[in-house]
Amino acid sequence: MADKTAVEARPHPVAGTDRTRRRVRSPGSLEALVAEIVAVLVGRQFLGGWTGPAWLEAWGAVFVAVCVQALPFLLLGVVLSATIAAFVPARLLERALPRNPLLAVPIAGAAGVVLPGCECASVPGAERLIARGGAPAAALAFLLSSPAVNPVVLVATAVAFRGQPELMAARFLASLATAVVMGLLWARFGRPEWLRPRVPSNGPTGWTAFRASLEHDFLHAGGFLVIGGMTAATLNVAVPRDLLRGAAGLSGVEVLVLALLAVLLAVCSEADAFVAAGLSRFSPTARLAFMVVGPMVDAKLIALQAGTFGRAFAWRFCAAMFAVAVTASTVTGWWLL
Repeated sequence: MADKTAVEARPHPVAGTDRTRRRVRSPGSLEALVAEIVAVLVGRQFLGGWTGPAWLEAWGAVFVAVCVQALPFLLLGVVLSATIAAFVPARLLERALPRNPLLAVPIAGAAGVVLPGCECASVPGAERLIARGGAPAAALAFLLSSPAVNPVVLVATAVAFRGQPELMAARFLASLATAVVMGLLWARFGRPEWLRPRVPSNGPTGWTAFRASLEHDFLHAGGFLVIGGMTAATLNVAVPRDLLRGAAGLSGVEVLVLALLAVLLAVCSEADAFVAAGLSRFSPTARLAFMVVGPMVDAKLIALQAGTFGRAFAWRFCAAMFAVAVTASTVTGWWLL
């Protein structure tokens, strides 16, 4: 009788497996966007002799240029991020950080240079550090610096802005300064009740985690790259030059415009430099603000941080971070650009 009860209580393996397979195989909107970019690139080869309206040719040229240049760096970035998530022990960063926030914050910010990760991966990484007793200020500094100042992002910026090494240097300095300042501000003014991380569960490790992270990050980031390329192309074609010149004539307006655009677009940090390079009508300082703000506060990160740490944290932290990032970009642009 006991055996019969145990058998009846056990879930049906075939039905559960079928449901799981259906969930995994069902394509989402981001997968569709990645398929669209492949279709555009392939179709462009077959339609190479076709000439359409001038505005459409210009739109397609900017869109394809942004996506084709960014894809190798996007792939490299997600491979490195998946490798770290699957094979680098979480204890490594915990042991390397001092308990004193004034020392831990700059070290955690600098760790982003050697421990690259995408924006989506940095949030659960910071959550794990806090849940295991790490200083929240240091964990938040690492959350901001990892996707913003890692080698993949810096090399992609150098490639996107050939002949303008000062833009790569400005991005590095402004992003690192923003991460460290936000960590120190949290150490001084942050309250424990604003930050309520969930205790992360033990997930898969090794090659299983690598494949899952690689697939998720590439599809996710690739979809937003397509959106960013489409927006950059549309802005270059549709927005009148006189309007942009009028905005540029007002001090700080174009910086705020591109900073807000970075929040709305939510382009992956490995690809945003190519989108910024496509926004050639804006000043270097405005494009710097786009590249500094995007990896630290955008639409998807606000939702992710709210779901991970709570709404009380997300709205305070993101509002302060936007102000600090815009200020750091403006000061650094005035100094170097």
